[in-house]
Amino acid sequence: MTARPIAVVGASAAGLAAAEALRRGGWRGPLTLIGDEPHLPYDRPPLSKQLLHGAWEPDRLLLRTEEQLAPLGLDLRLGTRATGLDVATRTLTLDGGERLGCAGVIIATGVTARTLPGADRIAGVHTLRTLDEALALRGRLGTPGRRLVIVGNGVLGCEAAAVARELGHEVTLVGIEATPMAAAVGTEVGELLAEEHRARGVRLLTGAVDGFETAPADPDGSDPQVTAVRLASGGPPGSGGAAAGGSSRLPANLVLLAIGSRPAVEWLADPALDTTDGLRCDAYCAAAPGIYAAGDVARWDHPVHGRPLRFEHRMNATEQGMAAARNLLAELTATDAATGAAEDIPAPERRPFAPVPYFWSDQYDLKLQAYGLTAGADRVEATVLDRAERRVLALYGRDGRAVGVLAAGLPPRRIRALRAVIATPLPWEEARERIGAATADG
Repeated sequence: MTARPIAVVGASAAGLAAAEALRRGGWRGPLTLIGDEPHLPYDRPPLSKQLLHGAWEPDRLLLRTEEQLAPLGLDLRLGTRATGLDVATRTLTLDGGERLGCAGVIIATGVTARTLPGADRIAGVHTLRTLDEALALRGRLGTPGRRLVIVGNGVLGCEAAAVARELGHEVTLVGIEATPMAAAVGTEVGELLAEEHRARGVRLLTGAVDGFETAPADPDGSDPQVTAVRLASGGPPGSGGAAAGGSSRLPANLVLLAIGSRPAVEWLADPALDTTDGLRCDAYCAAAPGIYAAGDVARWDHPVHGRPLRFEHRMNATEQGMAAARNLLAELTATDAATGAAEDIPAPERRPFAPVPYFWSDQYDLKLQAYGLTAGADRVEATVLDRAERRVLALYGRDGRAVGVLAAGLPPRRIRALRAVIATPLPWEEARERIGAATADG
């Protein structure tokens, strides 16, 4: 009888890391990697930076070539979508109707871009999550003189605004919050970013999108072309938005919706799984016996911070993919459930996944780098070291303890030293002292 495979659903960074870790960990049985896109695994952060700018071509984003994947012996299912999972039997259903019984499953389906009603039927309105979406937007930006409205002033919106301005386009950045990236980095750091965007010629507005205006569709049946973005009237006093600017109509021939994402869990209908804000997992990344999750889709119990967390960060995807694979193999070995395929594997122990989160953002010549938790802080202390050079250091706290730190414009040696300070949450004052020592001259 053929051994049941381990299936990894999701063929991006987390899924690839899991597949490679399974082989390194000794899994000799069948290994299926399922991805809903037709492309080999590729890196996503450059989509809104180097690829969108035109500095890189798609082949530079590949995480592995076909030749590099060959030694893994994968049953590679690209352009294939998982549509269901029976938890009790660990059976996947694929979009062609095939049912795949598995020894174990690692779910790494990531997130999907949020959109607005009707936007998918309007030419010139884009989202930016996949390679194909990035290439489509890049093609539009290849025409000089675009009038681009970016809806959403989070990380993605800010990065895309920087690229579009560097390409010479007119850019308006609209957000519900008055300060760019405030939810991720706090108000003071966000205001420093706002200064940089304004200095580069980006128009910043606050408001909610109420709809789109379009030119009539051509007789050939093509979609109508966007001509303007409508903002809802009103808005917070002093927001600089539609009401303060005296206009609720933003002319545009190109629109990017950067209004966040949602975990790709809609296919997971089994009541044994909790899919509230991602796939709920324990500290070992297990959602159920033999079912693990990794990357943007996983919401797991972080053993250091003592609460469930979900990160949409590149480094976390790779680290959690490896952790999920290691813990799944440990479970299969311990329960003798690998049908002989893992008979020579030493019995490892499962280990809690306790990373120090890391993220970065490149905008113009500015590089933000952060360790720990910066979102959801109840205390932020930002020190602007040099406003003209956009050099800043910020400490983030929660419940009296320092949980995150962010820096821009500091030498790499000092930035690396910040990680050790917040690897384990410290009392606020102690962390402040250690941050000062770690970044002191000399």
